[in-house]
Amino acid sequence: MSGLKLTEIWIYPVKSLGGIRLKSAKVFEKGLEFDRRWMLVDRDNDFMTQRIYPKMALFKLSMSQDQLSINYKSDSIPLVPANSSNLTLTKAVVWDDEVEVAEVSDEHNRWISERLGVSCRLVSFPENNSRPVDLKYQLNHEHVSLADAYPFLIIGEQSLADLNSRLKEQLPMNRFRPNFVFSGGNAYEEDTWKHFAIGKNKFAAVKPCARCVLTTVNQDTGEKGVEPLLTLSKYRKQDNKVLFGQNLIAIDHYEIHEGDEIILN
Repeated sequence: MSGLKLTEIWIYPVKSLGGIRLKSAKVFEKGLEFDRRWMLVDRDNDFMTQRIYPKMALFKLSMSQDQLSINYKSDSIPLVPANSSNLTLTKAVVWDDEVEVAEVSDEHNRWISERLGVSCRLVSFPENNSRPVDLKYQLNHEHVSLADAYPFLIIGEQSLADLNSRLKEQLPMNRFRPNFVFSGGNAYEEDTWKHFAIGKNKFAAVKPCARCVLTTVNQDTGEKGVEPLLTLSKYRKQDNKVLFGQNLIAIDHYEIHEGDEIILN
């Protein structure tokens, strides 16, 4: 027994909006089912995130029997997965990648724009559309959803506990938007992982996660501060990047469950 256990599973259906905690999830090549399959784009078709629009944190997602909804205060609007057979595709930009996406609806665009206070459009990323993982980190020509660069992110509870021991105010894990949280082991031990299994799903750890100002946005208030980047930069900086968490690629594509044991190879 490794003593390592999966304690939380998270998806973020719309890039940079609120996450949903699940008891189980299907593992796909591009990421967990529904994870970052939508995003907001501006008038130039560039992706939008809390880095520039921290108020996006106030849009929360929920799921009931596979029905997704976007919620803002007391209002909500349903979010339906795209049927790729009858979509009109357009181009959008995520970092250095140009991807083909489909606009969801004028109703969604109006609803979100009015509440965010910024003109934007909601687009979906059909499952079969192309977005290769960085060639240096591919194992088998993997693709990724609209996440920044990699299909999955894992962080240990002990890593957050160590960070919080250095902070004046404790921060929750949602500042770091992981897909997987685990218990057991030492702080930052995920840095050293290469190949491991969560339940019957094998994964490969490919690259530590470089963190940005999004981690400084309070996910309850949408307000931006200086932590945790200020503290992390004092002891987690490497090649001018602040590292926290580990990016993963999936080898197997089964279902994953809260409570699954993690076995290191």
